Amino acid sequence: MNPAKVGGQAVIEGVMMKAPSRLCVAVRRPSGEILVKNDPLNSLASRWPALGWPFLRGPVVLGETLVQGMKALSFSAQQALEEEGEELGSWALLGTLLFAIAAGLGLFVAVPHLASLFLGKVIPGGYTTESFWFHLVDGMIKVAIFGAYLWIISLLRDIRRVFEYHGAEHKAIYCYEDGSELTVEAAKVYPRLHPRCGTAFLLVVLVVSILIFAIFLPLLPRLAASGWLNQALLIGLKILLMLPIAGISYEVIRLAGNRQGQGFWDALIWPGLQLQRLTTREPSDDQIEIALAALKAATNTSSDEGPSLCVL
Repeated sequence: MNPAKVGGQAVIEGVMMKAPSRLCVAVRRPSGEILVKNDPLNSLASRWPALGWPFLRGPVVLGETLVQGMKALSFSAQQALEEEGEELGSWALLGTLLFAIAAGLGLFVAVPHLASLFLGKVIPGGYTTESFWFHLVDGMIKVAIFGAYLWIISLLRDIRRVFEYHGAEHKAIYCYEDGSELTVEAAKVYPRLHPRCGTAFLLVVLVVSILIFAIFLPLLPRLAASGWLNQALLIGLKILLMLPIAGISYEVIRLAGNRQGQGFWDALIWPGLQLQRLTTREPSDDQIEIALAALKAATNTSSDEGPSLCVL
């Protein structure tokens, strides 16, 4: 029997693991003990099956992952520092998410568009927004910004530690998917690069956006007579198109993850795997122990239905 699909995310001094019916966060506190938060998972697709259809499920999963990730980060930060207090409230969570989404869209949609516009005006034999080359340059700038961003944050000590937990998360999932015993010794031999990683997904999003924008946007008529309004509308259109782009990208990653060992799909996911060399580090045994604790809790089908906290 094939194991259930499991995904994860590194958090502060811990790992979040998500199985079809459970979402668990394991964090090592300064005292050395492991605290595991185990919650039932009721996805939107389980309540409204249409949201689980191909090409619709990508944006839904992405949105749910953002919310769950923010909550897990809030919980892990408090436990890792042994601070008293509550997790992010609904309004604080909403505000944080909106700020993060706005910053991401600004950095990876608006900034590359405006930079491409500037380059088209200053380089010899430039181009306009109706040109294929404009959108190709726009995409290349996005990839450059994404790579530079990952490289810069990988230099930060605290982020490097999170990236070590990211590597531990991948090793634990590989071990589970391979049917091996969920022990530190068994998990540590597996690679830290995984084809279904969120880093690979974001790279696929960027590549798919380059293709769609470069092929289809030059075919559109001018959106407005005013130059600045036309640019604003183009940026807005690109933002709206990110939803179907996320849907397409999710299906690509899902197919590639299920077809490992096949030449075309291996070649397709290879760049995403290499990018993970920036976002993962080799973990220590105690970090793998944390990832396995979260994984075991998430995949334990005999666990109680309600939420729980336990100390290991």
